[in-house]
Amino acid sequence: MKAGRKRQANFELLRIVAMLMIISLHYLVKGGAATPFPFAAKEHAAGVLAWLIESFCIVAVNCYVLISGYFCVESAWKPGRVVSLLCQVLFYSLLIPVILLLTGVVSVKDLSLYDWIGFALPFGTEHYWFATAYLVMYLFAPFLSAGIQKLKKRELQILLALLLAFFSLEKTIVPVSLATDRYGYDFGWFLCLFVTAGYIRLYGIPWLEKRSHAVWGYVLSCLLVWLLSLFSNTLGKEIEALAHYADMPYTYNHLLCLTGAVSLFYVFQNFSLREGRAADVIRLLASGTFGVYLLHEHILVRYRWLEWLKADQMKESFLFVPHMVCCVLLIYAVGTAVDLARAWVFQRVAAVIGRKPKQKE
Repeated sequence: MKAGRKRQANFELLRIVAMLMIISLHYLVKGGAATPFPFAAKEHAAGVLAWLIESFCIVAVNCYVLISGYFCVESAWKPGRVVSLLCQVLFYSLLIPVILLLTGVVSVKDLSLYDWIGFALPFGTEHYWFATAYLVMYLFAPFLSAGIQKLKKRELQILLALLLAFFSLEKTIVPVSLATDRYGYDFGWFLCLFVTAGYIRLYGIPWLEKRSHAVWGYVLSCLLVWLLSLFSNTLGKEIEALAHYADMPYTYNHLLCLTGAVSLFYVFQNFSLREGRAADVIRLLASGTFGVYLLHEHILVRYRWLEWLKADQMKESFLFVPHMVCCVLLIYAVGTAVDLARAWVFQRVAAVIGRKPKQKE
């Protein structure tokens, strides 16, 4: 988008929804509600429901990256964005352990030299894997954008098909562990998503332009993720190869996860929001979504917040659903408030640094 233009509220709403989904994923898996495969469905009915909810949330990370790629492909590359990203990540990575030390939540002896190296070098150590993959993707963005716009439509289709075949299709149809498969937790998959978003921006996917098609594409993709996993889990008790495949549909680079994400992206693209106070509030809240991630996924916090909110006490009961909703909303609210405060501080500091010294008469 051009400088000075307001962000589109419909995509900012998707950004908010995606972050709520990401927190839900962390609650379900790290809180134990989504019982690890293999399991008996009759004995873990609440776990089956947890995996169903997860199937509708697993598209969130892909959606988040698609939004960035969609706008970056036709936007000017900004070195300042890299600096901003570095500063924002370091703010949380370094400040959180200091606060936890001062409040007595952790002690000095709990943190080793390697821990502090990880706090100081969060990208190289993949303290936040998403931030690392996103940073590399953004560094490649100007090259990808130039290439996408240079290629003819047919050439871009062939390139995208080959990328998806390597990163997604192969692992989707082969029920064994592949050495090259990183489950979508790497910059390679993010680059593939960038190209996908670039194609959507330039040429679109006509079938998904109809809102009902996009909704059904999302719903069916997510249901198939859930059903395929349950089916593989059941057969996995007899066929060892399928036991490994049971949780493969819940990886970001699985083809069904991609189709679900693209469909949900189109649901919001086809959804228009009137300009006004509501749209401005959405933009304000969306500006803090990355901060929400950095706060609750800090290595010293990512399991503790689930302990603080007693998530483990709900994992074998259907009561985990209302408990999860309350926890997700609470984490999002706290994370947003913290990041808006951080943004205010950064703006004040930038204003001071940017002031030109007065010339002496």
